[in-house]
Amino acid sequence: MDYVELRVQAPRELADILVAELAEVGYNTFEDNDEGFCAYIDEDQFSPDDVAEIMARYQGMGEVEYDHRIITRQNWNAEWEKNFEPLVIAERVSVRAPFHAARPDLAHDIVIMPRMSFGTGHHDTTALMLTNQLAVNHQGQRVLDMGCGTGILAVMAAQLGAAAVLAVDVEPWTAENAADNARENNVEGTVEARLGDITALEGEEPFDIILANINRNVLLDDMPAYARYLKPGGPILFSGFYEEDLAQIRAAAEQAGFVYESHLVQNHWVSAIFRQPA
Repeated sequence: MDYVELRVQAPRELADILVAELAEVGYNTFEDNDEGFCAYIDEDQFSPDDVAEIMARYQGMGEVEYDHRIITRQNWNAEWEKNFEPLVIAERVSVRAPFHAARPDLAHDIVIMPRMSFGTGHHDTTALMLTNQLAVNHQGQRVLDMGCGTGILAVMAAQLGAAAVLAVDVEPWTAENAADNARENNVEGTVEARLGDITALEGEEPFDIILANINRNVLLDDMPAYARYLKPGGPILFSGFYEEDLAQIRAAAEQAGFVYESHLVQNHWVSAIFRQPA
């Protein structure tokens, strides 16, 4: 199935509101740019009427322009290969494609081919999650990566010494891509990619660490489940939301029993660490 990319030009304050509204009607990935943002949704869920209604609702708050295009697997790959540059995160992690040179001077080298998945490390939320992972002891731990995308966080967990990583995503090609990237990074024996949402965890024992880089609404909806699936004393890393949403995420997390530890901010995006009480 293809994606629809909705490109929106809007002032920052209004863009944040529009992102929240679009998330309510099924848009599940957002990328900021200098003029506004892009939002992505499966083609069969795209409704021009929904978009027009949302945009009309906020006409008086600022000038907004928008259009959309279909992104096929082939077009996504071509665009990505044309524009993707190697990335260094926290001076310790190299994120690159197979056709880029390795960085033996860095502690971690992650090779990613995204296909139709999101999560090359270039989006602020992924970079923030990787940075936060570096501060968490993964050695010998069993890790859950919810909304795994390309599997980049799962690969990072394996490289940090995790004993086992379950990477879960709702899109079939994303789960396949995560499995491929695990093989590309020689951690296929550690990383299991699974298709599904939070219900795919039924029957699983609690995890030592949970990584959840999804979006605000999914995080809020699934917060009680995260509490069930995290061992006492274990950390949970969240991202996929804006700085102004942190208070709402924190309130839901604390209601579920988690304790706030810290958060990082980059270009209005947040990654926060909470912990299950021991």
